[in-house]
Amino acid sequence: MPKPKLSSLLKPTVDTPYHIDFDWWQEHDRAWRVHLRSCLCPEHKETYADLAGDEKVDWIDPETAQVQEVDGLQHILISHCAKEDSFITKQTSLTEAIFRLFLANGNQPMTPEELAEELDRPPKKILQTISGRRVYRGIRPT
Repeated sequence: MPKPKLSSLLKPTVDTPYHIDFDWWQEHDRAWRVHLRSCLCPEHKETYADLAGDEKVDWIDPETAQVQEVDGLQHILISHCAKEDSFITKQTSLTEAIFRLFLANGNQPMTPEELAEELDRPPKKILQTISGRRVYRGIRPT
């Protein structure tokens, strides 16, 4: 009998940290790169229009100075496009706003309480949205 995953035994709370699990997203959504491209700013939509988009780039963690190979599309989203004022607006749906906020903060884990502060939305509503059976955009507990 297979062991249940630990995460399936724990009930998330407003203090449970979440992040975008890009590995999960790649395995479960064939159109994940299409969605990432749709998040690009106009300048980078044009730049990435003719590229395959799955190129890797070296990224240096500013805190640890550790060099990591990262997905180029994810990198440009996190390092540039997510910093634009128009990246998250009041009209952005809740799940999309949560996803984009993770991109904007470099995919650092955040709790529903922290997400609520940034998005000016109720923490319990955020928890309900991201802790249900359906996984939105790979947003999962860390």
